[in-house]
Amino acid sequence: MGTETIARRYAIALAEVAEKRNQTEEIRKELEQMELLLAENKKLAQVFSNPVFNHESKEKILETLIQKTKPLSTTANFLRVLLRNSRFAYLPLIRKSFEEVIAEKRNEVCAKIVSARDLSEKEQEELIQNLEKRTGKRIKLEITINPEVIGGIVATVGSTVFDGSIKNRLEILRDRLMNNV
Repeated sequence: MGTETIARRYAIALAEVAEKRNQTEEIRKELEQMELLLAENKKLAQVFSNPVFNHESKEKILETLIQKTKPLSTTANFLRVLLRNSRFAYLPLIRKSFEEVIAEKRNEVCAKIVSARDLSEKEQEELIQNLEKRTGKRIKLEITINPEVIGGIVATVGSTVFDGSIKNRLEILRDRLMNNV
């Protein structure tokens, strides 16, 4: 079984509990904080992923982290389950899958936008409305600026790409001109 499949299963289970307890946002933040803590402290991350360290040592370290960070009991218990099942190293994948599962349940999707310039609030709202009409889902924008687009935007929603960039239009025009010669 692949790591993404394993991560998704844990994420689905956590999402069900989080929704029942109305704790999805708090748990998401706590998982993100734990992931950041491990990313910033490579030695700590190695302790959890290295089989040289015995399980009792890992449990003691995790309990110390839980005492210091004071997460919700749901998050703390979930972290303990990950450690017990030797899945602690999957935390970044599980957190990402958790966010995706929650978004799916809310009928939300992230639209990755590439634009040549900053978009105004009005342009962002119009873009959200247009993408929501096309997808039937609530849209959250993730905007990146890339001058190579020249103008217009490239929107990626799931596996669908809407390319309204001037660069793309120029490439299409060039191809048409080259094929008509």
